Amino acid sequence: MEIDAAASGAVLKRERVRDAILELIEERQPGDAIPSERTLCAELGVSRPTLRAAVDELVVAGLLVREHGRGMFVAAEKITQELVSDRRAFSLPQAAGAWTSRLLEIRTLPAGARVGRKLRMSPAARIHYVARLRLVDGAPMAIEYLHVPADLVADLTSEELEQGDLYAHLAERHDVRVSEAVQSIEPTVVTRAEADLLDVPELSPALLFERLTTDTTGRPVEYVHSLYRGDRYRIVSRLTLGPRDQAPPPGQGQGVGQGHHPGIPPGDFTTKDPVTLSTRGVVQDGM
Repeated sequence: MEIDAAASGAVLKRERVRDAILELIEERQPGDAIPSERTLCAELGVSRPTLRAAVDELVVAGLLVREHGRGMFVAAEKITQELVSDRRAFSLPQAAGAWTSRLLEIRTLPAGARVGRKLRMSPAARIHYVARLRLVDGAPMAIEYLHVPADLVADLTSEELEQGDLYAHLAERHDVRVSEAVQSIEPTVVTRAEADLLDVPELSPALLFERLTTDTTGRPVEYVHSLYRGDRYRIVSRLTLGPRDQAPPPGQGQGVGQGHHPGIPPGDFTTKDPVTLSTRGVVQDGM
């Protein structure tokens, strides 16, 4: 296949401009302004369309924010989820920020065919269906939809769903102790209704989490799908590729402590096997 030299040159030029703007971003704090498009064009020696294309990419990536009539500013830091694997376990350290919940809906209804298959129960069996908005430091971060077998949990109160550690509530109040989860992650975009809740433009990029959680006996206790903002949330994987020269400091990589695991409701558990993150047609093990 022949490569269009002009097209290739334009892409490479835009990439160089993007790298230059990224350097400006890294030198600044969230909320700081960066030079105007006119100034950047002069300093970098590029045309306005080339600069604007690079800036557009960084805006979509959630690194820059345009404010009409004011200019361009460094975006708020993304909430980072670090995935850590080792020979013994797969743990999920907490993400930054103060995580809270706002209850959108709670109902008890038949599981239906799809959710029934997920939870290995009859379609006519009753489940608690919960929709809630997850916030970080008061800003909307995700929409979460929970499905919990009603025969395992007599009721779920608003207090349990909006405050504290949901898995701790399940253990302490309902004697349901989670043990393992299988979770997939794939890219998507938000609808108009979802965009309104998350305070982002329609069709903005997002991450779709789908998770099935089981208890210590292997019984499914929760099926969840969640939509996380693509501009404010990222996943970083730390992979162990060989033996360590020395043992890690005490507590490192154990996932111990209070906090929220994005994609995972507040709480802490460790899976016995590496977690598989799946995107359409691509499977990556040990991430």
